[in-house]
Amino acid sequence: MQKVQVGDTEFSFFKGGENVVALKNGEVFNWEKAALRVRENLHDALNAKNLSFLLGSGCSSLVVGGVQHGIDTMAPLAKEFLGGGDDPCFPSKEERSVLRKYLGFDLAEAEFASNLERLMEVLYSFQFVLKQSSSEEMEKGQPAVKSLIEKVTAFVTKKCSDTPFSQEGDSAIVNLYQAFYRKLVYRDRTLPRPWIFTTNYDLLSEIALDRLGMPYCNGFSGTIERRFNPATYRYALAEQLDLTSRKWAAVDSFVYLCKLHGSINWIEKGGSLFPIREISAGATPNGRRVMIYPTPMKQNASFGSPYSDLFREFQGRIVRDQSVLFVLGYSFGDEHVNNLIFQALTVPTFRLVAFLPPETAGVVQKLRDLRDPRIWLIGGAGPKADAKAHYFDTFVGRFMPESPGDKVDTAVKEVVKLLIAHGVRGEPNGGNGHDD
Repeated sequence: MQKVQVGDTEFSFFKGGENVVALKNGEVFNWEKAALRVRENLHDALNAKNLSFLLGSGCSSLVVGGVQHGIDTMAPLAKEFLGGGDDPCFPSKEERSVLRKYLGFDLAEAEFASNLERLMEVLYSFQFVLKQSSSEEMEKGQPAVKSLIEKVTAFVTKKCSDTPFSQEGDSAIVNLYQAFYRKLVYRDRTLPRPWIFTTNYDLLSEIALDRLGMPYCNGFSGTIERRFNPATYRYALAEQLDLTSRKWAAVDSFVYLCKLHGSINWIEKGGSLFPIREISAGATPNGRRVMIYPTPMKQNASFGSPYSDLFREFQGRIVRDQSVLFVLGYSFGDEHVNNLIFQALTVPTFRLVAFLPPETAGVVQKLRDLRDPRIWLIGGAGPKADAKAHYFDTFVGRFMPESPGDKVDTAVKEVVKLLIAHGVRGEPNGGNGHDD
């Protein structure tokens, strides 16, 4: 395959087997020029009849200048959890010793140091085996396994809740999500509203939408006791244009939000036909949290309620005629999600637009080898060293079309700069007509 070389990295946009931004005739690489070409291609895709997004954990991470403004991905989380020292919230020396002695399981193995998901898979696998085992020797390791499962799940939940935004008032990541949704809603109002699917547990989308005052459907209904009811996904939001003739029009700023793996503010509590409740952020859960943790059983867990309803929506949306699925921050590590995407690829009018590092192996390599023109793979070097082309912030800032509102804001800023340069100062509410 052709590759666009940028030092020891590369910026590529593959439509099937063709690299759209490949250099030709000895031309000098220009990132902005290449980005413009990508943006032109994405314009039509973003205005597809049925538009969906799949946001993975990478979209909740925002590292600027080496500082994390969002939520770490699995590699940094693993490093923090396994290197927690004497903190009782992390693995103790005794637990490490018990695992090595009775189960031959060493937390110091390299495969766990960079992948918290892999650690959780192994812990849950041991839990399953120990329940079936009659070995008294192995039984001695069960308390340590149970303790670590509780610790790692509490750790993941805490990291999704205690973000720099919530703890320090750092709104950079929420601002990024706001920019994403602000640009997304400027679609032709005659087109169906976009769907946002995410495997993330955090509340960044909800906070951003609330800050923007944008209405959205997340599958819950009610006010005092909000409960999950999949029928709400069949509803649309409309405004009445004429009271006399009963004319209605769909509200432009409306999206559907579908959290495939649950959320930190979902709990399971009985007393209703719909037992899944949504609680306020920061509230103490009076019930079991409803989240699919990264375990060997996650595919089976997706068959239960409410996940079966959520995955049914995902499958139903992406197999519709003229559907486009944008994938960001997701490394194709979930087999149950991948299977639905592969099924959608059997539909001739389906398009997959994935933002990934160019040399990603595994499933992504198989997609690349298909050389299918309906599969677009974008990634590599970004406009600067710490902002790759496949990062969520680069997609929002450089590849999404500028909304009309943003254009107006930009124009106003330029006018203000011009006025200041000429020594003209404006007064609130138009001023009083007098000079100082």
